[in-house]
Amino acid sequence: MSDAGTLVALLAAGVVALAMLSLALLKGWDGWLELRRMELTQNGRGEPPSPAAARLELADLKDRIRRLEAIANGAEE
Repeated sequence: MSDAGTLVALLAAGVVALAMLSLALLKGWDGWLELRRMELTQNGRGEPPSPAAARLELADLKDRIRRLEAIANGAEE
C-alpha cells in the first residue's frame, strides 16, 4: 500500500465512484421534482382548477374542519 501509484489509483477510483453516486442522486432528485410538478398540475396542462372545483374543495375542507372540531369537543358524529 506504500506504492504511490496504488494510492493514486485508489483515490481516482474513489473520485469516480463519488461522481457516479452524485450524478445518480441528482437524476433521482430531478425525477422526483418532475413527479411533484405533474402531481401539482393534475390535468397535465398546468391550468388552474375551475372555480367550481375550487368551491367544492373549499366545502370539503370546511366539512373536515367541522368534523375535527366536533371530535375535539367530544361530540363525535
